[in-house]
Amino acid sequence: MLMRKFFTLITALLFVSVASAQTPCATGRYASDVYTNITTTSNITYGANTSWNGANTTLKLDFYEPTGDTATKRPLLIWVHGGSFIAGSKTDVDMVDFAEGFARKGYACASIDYRLGFFPFDSANAVKAVVRATQDLKAAIRFFYKDRQTANTYKIDTNNIYIGGSSAGAITALHVAYLDDECEISDYLTATQITSLGGLEGNSGNPGYSTTVHGVINGCGALARYSWLEPGDVPLCSIHGTNDGTVKYNRGIVNPGTPLMYLDGSRMLHERACAVNLDHQFYTFNGAPHVPYAGGGAVQVAYMDTTMNFIRDFLVKQLGCTDGMLQPENPMAQTANLYAIDYCDGSPVSEVCLSANITEQVQKKMKIYPNPATDNLTVSWGSSQEMTVELFDFAGRKVGTYNVSDDHFELQRNGLKDGSYLLIMSTKDGHYGTERIIFN
Repeated sequence: MLMRKFFTLITALLFVSVASAQTPCATGRYASDVYTNITTTSNITYGANTSWNGANTTLKLDFYEPTGDTATKRPLLIWVHGGSFIAGSKTDVDMVDFAEGFARKGYACASIDYRLGFFPFDSANAVKAVVRATQDLKAAIRFFYKDRQTANTYKIDTNNIYIGGSSAGAITALHVAYLDDECEISDYLTATQITSLGGLEGNSGNPGYSTTVHGVINGCGALARYSWLEPGDVPLCSIHGTNDGTVKYNRGIVNPGTPLMYLDGSRMLHERACAVNLDHQFYTFNGAPHVPYAGGGAVQVAYMDTTMNFIRDFLVKQLGCTDGMLQPENPMAQTANLYAIDYCDGSPVSEVCLSANITEQVQKKMKIYPNPATDNLTVSWGSSQEMTVELFDFAGRKVGTYNVSDDHFELQRNGLKDGSYLLIMSTKDGHYGTERIIFN
């Protein structure tokens, strides 16, 4: 009898163990705070590279894990701090909050430092800073793949590695996930410049190992082109405030004090994700500024609670858990003068403006010729209407404004330098379209 009870107990324990492995949230892990104490290992070297000014830079990360955790394959979240690519640290308050908060839920977390700085403060050098940051993040990803295949010190499930961050850190994570071809940044850097930087993969350490990730957490970040999101790409979780003056909620000039370049903010990425049926979740903080959850004050703590819950919902979904949502998404900002797009489920639009993500029908009607141009070029859109045409260089400076009442517009070069420009066309009802033009 005693022996029968013993085998019954062993069978039950084995069943629970197998069930937990198959359904990772079954015991509350990953969906709720199941650990009280966190163990932090600081200043782990994960790579090295040359900084913008030629200095040798050792790259370090802090690793967070539940104290006493016996799990042998844990999802990993790699956090990347903000600071406009010139400041910030892996110990920034929001990075520590994220790392400790999700470690309490049973995740392994890393917060990384990466190479900072660029000069002069212009778009070309800002792009180089982004490339350097993405190279360093990729080295950190490879570091954990390498560890899994060698010492296995950190007990990472390499089938569940997620990257994310705030502001510049989110920009870095987005470009690691969705910039996958050097030709995509040819508007900003020549092939020779990209090669001199070490290519998109870079030389920051741990060569030969994978940089595959399984999702991106975008806190108030942006991507150079929303069109880089393609069917089959990794899932995306975005959080952004509508009054973000640094990294625009829609499309706009990134301005951390100096205008740098146009990027597509979280709202544009949401529209594109809807269009290509990319698995994603989007939360809008109506009226909130840049990174409203960072800082540690009472208001920031409230924003952080919402942010943590929203990211938690995204992650448990990716892990295949069936726990209920703590913070439903609200992808539509009920605010005038924001670009409009239908909900992914087809719900009606309430905003007043047209979509910044111009429709394929409009795109097909629009023609630009010649492009590239050596002198003047013509833009036509198929039907006569009043149109305002604005021309920006890739440093975000407006170099021309033109009022048109016709079905086409002839742009005179008039001394514009060689390079790429952004042409933004608007009707009195709102945004009409954005096109890249090149003079050479």
